[in-house]
Amino acid sequence: MNIFEAIMMLCFGASWPFSIWKTIKVKNPVGKSVIFLWLVEIGYLAGIIYKLSRPDWVIALYALNAAMVGTDLYLVVKYRKMRRKGLLK
Repeated sequence: MNIFEAIMMLCFGASWPFSIWKTIKVKNPVGKSVIFLWLVEIGYLAGIIYKLSRPDWVIALYALNAAMVGTDLYLVVKYRKMRRKGLLK
């Protein structure tokens, strides 16, 4: 286990709840990039795959971060579809 990797994951992970909260609050994903979110998600999934070959507790941070990014990605796509259908102002 690398303590610096854990610190990095904690710092990155601290920002996702704020991003999710903002998406839910304003229901307007303008300015959020689906491509960016997918790239981050793929990065976390790659980290999980790597950690499966060298298991340690940091894999939980990768999984938590991937879940939060996945949640934000889902909300962005959902609210964009709702806006296109005129269900949101």
